[in-house]
Amino acid sequence: MRLMRFVLLLAVTLTASLFASSARAQQVDLLQHASHNNPPQSFVDKVRTATERFFFHPGKDYVQFLGCVSGPQEGAMGIHFVNSSLVGDGKLDVNTPEALIYEVRNGFARLVGVEYIVTSAAWHAHDANPPVLEGQSFQFVASPNRFALEDFYELHVWAWRDNPNGAFVDWNPRVSCEGGSPNE
Repeated sequence: MRLMRFVLLLAVTLTASLFASSARAQQVDLLQHASHNNPPQSFVDKVRTATERFFFHPGKDYVQFLGCVSGPQEGAMGIHFVNSSLVGDGKLDVNTPEALIYEVRNGFARLVGVEYIVTSAAWHAHDANPPVLEGQSFQFVASPNRFALEDFYELHVWAWRDNPNGAFVDWNPRVSCEGGSPNE
């Protein structure tokens, strides 16, 4: 009788242990599945999150710089609103782009992308390498340039208007200057 109780107790203990192990394994599988289905936020998604408050208006810290920038065949960049204090600070932060890019359609301006900009002198004062943000390398623009700026680095991110040529390409064929400027 004691042997039978011992065997029964052993069977119950093993069964409970197996269920606990199985439950832990299922929990780990669910966590792995959840993290696989919810990958880390992409750079473009981070830009959208950081700039959605500017979707219809750039705010007081951003000032229009020139008019709408378009290319003869490449499409356009749009109308840049620049926070000049950020351009010369030598820092880059996904949450604070130096320029917000708008397109005017049907009389309304809409945010289509951003541009991260840093002067070469300000950047190289603390880093010998060219800038990289979220794994994306910046393009160098030498002086003299059509913007009449000193040497600088720039990176466009088409967060609010799809660009068939890529999210980080300067010109977007789906952006147009035909709608004019918000100041017209």
